[in-house]
Amino acid sequence: MQVATKANVRTTNAAQESIGKALEIAFSGGSVMGMGVVGLGVLGLGTLFIIYEPMFSDINTVIQVLSGFSLGASSIALFARVGGGIYTKAADVGADLVGKVEAGIPEDHPLNPATIADNVGDNVGDVAGMGADLFESFVGSIIGAMVLGAAFVGLNEFSEIKINAVLLPLFIAAAGIIMSIVGTFFVRVKEGGDPHKALNTGEFLSAFLMLVTTFFLIQNLLPESWVFNGITYTSIGVFYATISGLGAGLLVGKVTEYYTATGKKPVLSIVKQSETGAATTIISGLGVGMISTALPIIFICAAILISHHYAGLYGIAIAAVGMLANTGIQLAVDAYGPISDNAGGIAEMADLDPIVRERTDKLDAVGNTTAAIGKGFAIASAALTALALFAAFMQTAGIDSIDISKPVVMAGLLLGAMLPFVFSALSMNAVGKAAMSMIEEVRRQFRDLPKLKAALEIMRKYDSDLSKATKEDLKIFNDADGVAEYSKCVEISTQAALREMVLPGLMAISVPVIIGFTGGAEMLGGLLAGVTSCGVLMAIFQSNAGGAWDNAKKMIEEQGRKGSEAHKAAVVGDTVGDPFKDTSGPSMNILIKLTCLIGLVIAPILGGTHQKDDHADKAAIENDSKKDCKMKCCSKKNNNETTVLVDVNKKETDSTSVSIINIISINGKDTITNNEIIFSGNDLNIDSIVEAEKAKAMNDLATTSKYDKDCKKPCCKGCMATDTIGLAIACLSDHSCCNPNFK
Repeated sequence: MQVATKANVRTTNAAQESIGKALEIAFSGGSVMGMGVVGLGVLGLGTLFIIYEPMFSDINTVIQVLSGFSLGASSIALFARVGGGIYTKAADVGADLVGKVEAGIPEDHPLNPATIADNVGDNVGDVAGMGADLFESFVGSIIGAMVLGAAFVGLNEFSEIKINAVLLPLFIAAAGIIMSIVGTFFVRVKEGGDPHKALNTGEFLSAFLMLVTTFFLIQNLLPESWVFNGITYTSIGVFYATISGLGAGLLVGKVTEYYTATGKKPVLSIVKQSETGAATTIISGLGVGMISTALPIIFICAAILISHHYAGLYGIAIAAVGMLANTGIQLAVDAYGPISDNAGGIAEMADLDPIVRERTDKLDAVGNTTAAIGKGFAIASAALTALALFAAFMQTAGIDSIDISKPVVMAGLLLGAMLPFVFSALSMNAVGKAAMSMIEEVRRQFRDLPKLKAALEIMRKYDSDLSKATKEDLKIFNDADGVAEYSKCVEISTQAALREMVLPGLMAISVPVIIGFTGGAEMLGGLLAGVTSCGVLMAIFQSNAGGAWDNAKKMIEEQGRKGSEAHKAAVVGDTVGDPFKDTSGPSMNILIKLTCLIGLVIAPILGGTHQKDDHADKAAIENDSKKDCKMKCCSKKNNNETTVLVDVNKKETDSTSVSIINIISINGKDTITNNEIIFSGNDLNIDSIVEAEKAKAMNDLATTSKYDKDCKKPCCKGCMATDTIGLAIACLSDHSCCNPNFK
């Protein structure tokens, strides 16, 4: 934020020379922050990994510790984004509604008491908050990929490159920093040129270079192929997953650009609707935001399916990392917009030549669009990262599947879908409350400060064109310079941000913890699914609607219609959209990843309380020589299951006790039989007797439960599970000869 603050003034000064020089300064300020954010992310995770990896024998424990780093990033990002959003939008709403609409003075005019608060808020919310937001997205995607990569540790194919699947996300992120730096050298524009094209050139070039670099990293760090859970994965498949993620991010960004850019059909429709008043402006903006969710969701779904097809859940996580690999230049592009906006405000307050404000406004309009593209990337990556974290949570908690037909899961799902709405409501209401206080304060100063009131009368008298003013009137106007009590408006925004951000932040952190420990792992899984699906849609809708409203207002201003009824309607729409795009919308992707990350952090605790198979609990036998093996047979007519447990105990008198317990579940009804046989003889004789008893038990099961013919097959040779003394005790599940749990 400190870098951005200094860049504000420097950009204003550069804009006096040319738009190209102003772009260079503004983008450089954003680049410093962008590279700093991603650099700290890689440095933090890399350093902690180097420290903790020798301390723990299990790589999963190391990554669980690293998850705390990501949790801290998510928590700070949530408070920075929500608190910063409340700060800046409270000031912005007060400055726009009272200053521009009611008083009729230009935006950022020094006579407006909320001008300074608005300027400070842009740095707090749009720069610091956004930086914390993308820092959290960047770190979260890396952690999600590392967690899933840890599952490959121990495979034969990874015997010589043990943790390379874990380290790959860190290498991709580090390479992304270098490629982002290279991309910044291509962001150049001449006077009269298109800043939008220059920014896109740098960003897309960086993405292309990142894609090439990723190919070589994957080929060198991962084996050509490996088998996991019976599925063959390849390094080229992981690369294809990366392409799908990066491609989806670019497509989501382009769709976002279409729905929010000036001159495009969606924004033009809002401009047209502004002719009939504020109500139709708001309706059209809401419609644009809602329809804009369709294509991004389709692209995100395509990326999920393609990446999973080629590389499983690990592919989804790597796709998210690839999507955010060039976060450095994305953040530079995002930060450039607020810097340009504040430069325009400084130009207005300093009463510089109008051409300066025209140049900064042009940069700011482009910044709104490029910022929307960055938000599109962040939202798309949030969906992929959340899915990866969700899968890691299920793996850690010992959940095989989330069955929505279970009441507890459905309840969690609905609670999760509710959470983004409540969270948005709290943040929007917080902006509303703070804005009301700001509006009342600005109105009070316009009414109660004599010099300020007189200056406003002079502006109305000459319709803001002071070149027509007399010397006497001009003196009255100049005497009001600095009279406004700016500090009181800054204080209102500061206190509101600190006070109102607490409840949404606590709710985001506490709800998953409460649900997890009260409802269990499965209910928490439902909650995470609901938050992810609903949160992504809400994020896209709010961000795009807010961006469209903002640029619709700017289009009307570029047409020279400031102060018209259409402009007033557009200002109202922009005022509604500001908390959408700068407070509530961007915080959604933090919310979904934060809840998934909290679920992952508490998963080891929940895994110990996860409900086990009821049948196994009933027939558990506490003996080291015990093995249990479940054989499931699916009848077309019955939902049946058997569990056979065998306990073999050597007696002191050379005799052997064999306890055979059959648990037969037929359509949910359990029947338990327990046969104990005591005999003597050598191991071969014991083996024969046990086999005979097992065959009899299986035959009884087949007869009792009326299974299909396939269920009556004897165990295939080599598929017998044995106890510690070598006795055959049960047929492996599904007559399979490749169960890795038995040797």
